[in-house]
Amino acid sequence: MKGTRSKPDSRKADNKLSVKRKAAASDRGAGKKTTKKEKAVKDPNKPKRPASAFFVFMEEFRKSYKEKHPNNKSVSVVGKAGGDKWKSLSEAEKAPYVAKAEKRKNEYNKNMQAYNKKQAEGANAADDDVESDKSKSEVNDDDDEDDESGEEDEDDE
Repeated sequence: MKGTRSKPDSRKADNKLSVKRKAAASDRGAGKKTTKKEKAVKDPNKPKRPASAFFVFMEEFRKSYKEKHPNNKSVSVVGKAGGDKWKSLSEAEKAPYVAKAEKRKNEYNKNMQAYNKKQAEGANAADDDVESDKSKSEVNDDDDEDDESGEEDEDDE
């Protein structure tokens, strides 16, 4: 008899454990949903970051490589060849590309300052408009209620 008794008891214990496991799994799933971050919307007016000296070099290198190898369709082959060529260049040979990259970086910094200034002005103006709209509507709502209640009082007398 003891053998038959232990089997049902063990099933009940297993059922309780499975319920706890399911509950724990659902709790974990809910946590993931709330902690998942949404992507921020990118502003299309924001200036793009400038190319580095290597990418300035690659702009010219791609053109010359395509002229020499017109049948090549692989981007990776061009990238590898450009990387090898860049590594083999001396500092003096890299200097014009570094100078162009610096010039682009300076232009980018100026554009970013103008962009940030414009964003700050726009945000302040938007905040002022929102606050003033709220205060106007609240004042108007209060005035309307006072007028209505005042008219009703006059009619009653």
